[in-house]
Amino acid sequence: MSELRDAAVAVRENAHAPYSNFKVGAALRGASGAIYVGCNVENVAYPEGTCAEAGAIAAMVAAGETRLTEAYVVAGSPLPVTPCGGCRQKLAEFGAADVQVTMATVDGAEEVRRISDLLPGAFDPSFMGG
Repeated sequence: MSELRDAAVAVRENAHAPYSNFKVGAALRGASGAIYVGCNVENVAYPEGTCAEAGAIAAMVAAGETRLTEAYVVAGSPLPVTPCGGCRQKLAEFGAADVQVTMATVDGAEEVRRISDLLPGAFDPSFMGG
C-alpha cells in the first residue's frame, strides 16, 4: 500500500486548489498492476472543477484500463476524507464491490472501506434494463 500512498501524496502537491486550498491526491492500481494518479483541479466556476479520484480514473481509462483493484485518497484534513458521492459512483463503475479504498490524511491517519461500504446500492448496468 505504501506505493499507492507515495503516489497519492506526491500528486497531491500538483493539485490546483487556489480557491479552497484543499489539495487532494488519488492513486489507483489498475488490474494490470499499473498505478494511475490524479489531483483535484479547481475552477473559479466551482462546479466545473474535477476531483482527484476522477482524474486518476480518467488517466487509467486513457491508458486503456477499465478495472481498478485498489484506491488511495489523501487530503490535508484532520480526519481521512471519503470520496464525494460522484466519485463513489465513479469508483463503483470501475471497481468491484470488495475493492478497498484507503482514505488518509497527510499526517498518516488512514481508514479503509470497500467500495460497497462507501456506496451501498450503487447504480449499475442492471438498472438499465434489457
